[in-house]
Amino acid sequence: MPEPERPRRPTSFDVSFDHVFFSYGTEPADNDALKDISFTARQGEVTALVGPSGAGKSTVANLVPRFWNVNTGAIRIGNVDIREIATPDLMNTVAFVFQESFLFYDTVYNNIAVGRPDASPEEVYAAAKAAQCHAFIEILPLGYDTLIGEGGVYLSGGEEQRISVARAILKNSPILVLDEATAFADPENEHEMQLALKALIKNKTVIVIAHRLSTIRDAEQILVMESGRIVERGRHEALISVNGLYGLMWRSYRHAVQWHMGKGEGDAEHEHAAQHYGG
Repeated sequence: MPEPERPRRPTSFDVSFDHVFFSYGTEPADNDALKDISFTARQGEVTALVGPSGAGKSTVANLVPRFWNVNTGAIRIGNVDIREIATPDLMNTVAFVFQESFLFYDTVYNNIAVGRPDASPEEVYAAAKAAQCHAFIEILPLGYDTLIGEGGVYLSGGEEQRISVARAILKNSPILVLDEATAFADPENEHEMQLALKALIKNKTVIVIAHRLSTIRDAEQILVMESGRIVERGRHEALISVNGLYGLMWRSYRHAVQWHMGKGEGDAEHEHAAQHYGG
């Protein structure tokens, strides 16, 4: 990515998408991954992205740290176009936890400390405790000095994600992007992940992608995406009160939670919803 000639630094941390269109290079215009996306994720609030598979949710998340440039429109942090922010400054401003965690072949300690290499050991341990991973680290063969990653000790998907959350807590950036941060968490450790995320999101601008709709019921803003567009927006209660895509997804989610063997009332709607948004 080209670096700005006169870099600017934001002084506030709302994230705004202003009529953003984006494609992955070879797609024709009518197949843009994002089509005319506009919204503002405000500092101190949670903005949730939901919708079918392929709707563009992860593309939105990946554009905030400028993994690609938009085709048209602009993304701004505190009224500064992210193309005017030097890459090191942008990387310090945004922390992200993706659904597939990447661990280096290194110690647990160094895998967490990469979030802020100048952190003290006490700060690294505090981040691990906040991310609910201190307990399982302590029972590893060498504790924080245990080698993990490819060629090292195997960790479960939920444990790897908690290591990623510990990195983000240690980094303590004002903007946080969570892309399916509890995707691999089993029911036993999902509660621990939620506790970790609560510690992480305080006073930050948070953009979160979630298929488990129960995790974003309290979000200040829910953006419902379909085919690269925002088709609905609002809070949970307002969205379920209308007979739109979010309401259909919510009813399907609730039905799935109560699922049992054999068909019953509401199964036809659930099957339609599953086909509609890839559930």
